[in-house]
Amino acid sequence: MANLDLCFTPVTELICRYRANEISPIEVIQNSLDRIAEVNGTLNCFCFTYPEEALEKAKAAEQKMTSGKARPLEGIPIAIKDFTPTKGKVTTRGSKLLEHWIPDWSPVLVERLEAAGAIMVGKTTTPEFATSGFTDSPLWGITRNPWNTSRTPGGSSGGSGAAVASGCVPLAEGTDMGGSVRIPAALCGIVGHKPSIGRIPMDIIDTAYCNISHFGPLARTVSDATLFLDVVQGEHPSDIQSLPRCELTIPTPSDVKGMKFALDVTLGFCAVDPEVEANLRATANALRGAGAVIEEVDLGWDSKIVDMWYGTWSIFMAAAYDNITDVPLDENRARMSEGLVSLIEMGRKIDAVTARKWEFERTKYWRKLGAVLENHHALLCPTMAITAPPVEMRDSDFVGMNEQGMLECMDMTSPFNYMAQCPTLSVPSGFAAGLPTATQIVARRWDDALALRIGAAIEQAMPWSHQRPDILT
Repeated sequence: MANLDLCFTPVTELICRYRANEISPIEVIQNSLDRIAEVNGTLNCFCFTYPEEALEKAKAAEQKMTSGKARPLEGIPIAIKDFTPTKGKVTTRGSKLLEHWIPDWSPVLVERLEAAGAIMVGKTTTPEFATSGFTDSPLWGITRNPWNTSRTPGGSSGGSGAAVASGCVPLAEGTDMGGSVRIPAALCGIVGHKPSIGRIPMDIIDTAYCNISHFGPLARTVSDATLFLDVVQGEHPSDIQSLPRCELTIPTPSDVKGMKFALDVTLGFCAVDPEVEANLRATANALRGAGAVIEEVDLGWDSKIVDMWYGTWSIFMAAAYDNITDVPLDENRARMSEGLVSLIEMGRKIDAVTARKWEFERTKYWRKLGAVLENHHALLCPTMAITAPPVEMRDSDFVGMNEQGMLECMDMTSPFNYMAQCPTLSVPSGFAAGLPTATQIVARRWDDALALRIGAAIEQAMPWSHQRPDILT
């Protein structure tokens, strides 16, 4: 059986214990593989594992440790989302259309993680082409939440979220086009970061001009997420939007005394569960106790921003499908998820002028948020409007307005992909009926260090790292 204490040890502590010769990378990697073997039959968070290769790399990592040549993530087990190509390894993107695809290249992010000494123990499940807030694909089936296996871990990086939350790995990679890192982080009770666009070079979606797509870390502590970001950040010629490195400090500073934060519970249009709201306000009070000023604001947004983002996303997926295959959609329909097919069909109906007009509208929403961030260091709101829904539900189940005229939504993440320059961090805020809730921190443009600093302050005031789900313990 896996050593659970080791399963839930933060990366920063593992590194210190390596250097003190208290544990070895071989022990940690084997423990990670043991934990995967224990829980994966229930959670379905991994679609591939690489035990022999991982243990061979662990032996090499141990030698580097003893020779004093250890790298920043030497011997640390990580998971890579099955949406992200990995050289020489099957990458399905959760789709029968790519069931046998073996890329001959890895993205900059994977190369940098491996160059830093991280060891990929496996690839995590994703809904088909990462297009759902529920991780359930035609190829791999349903992935479940470690806190309650009748509930979803979210998506599209749901496998990564469940893997980290259940102690399989301390770090996992995810992608985020509408919340796909932050949604599973929130529903699984861990940390998820959507960095400023370009902070991590994005080179896996066949366009260097997408302005809503991000890589991001899923971790159990803010400092671990910061370490991940520090290893993989920095400009690269593969991504014209990639940014120079920013200064990040580990452990992440947590002083927010004198800072000013805006609080908006609903963003003007979301129906938020009362317990989610209560936990958000508890987070705000914790920051107030740490010396910050909290000011409740009305962002003045409405649900049209979600409709526009959804349309933008559908256009992207319609174009992406045509870029992947020449096979007509009708011929592949039976092999694909209904949600993906609907998304592609919707995207094909939207004309270019309408899409351009959305950019005019999108600018108006930014100006409202920009005005708030001009006078506040960050905006605080829920990551999710509700706790993890049952695995049988789908994104299409969340439609329409309630009696108060508020949108019955699941996530509150996609609008901030429309504000891609603003780093957005999700951190746990507590529990409701045994399921995690989360606070979303939207910081000033390009200031990832600020978002992480605020997250660290919340983590210090409301520690959650001792929390473990009951799955097979």
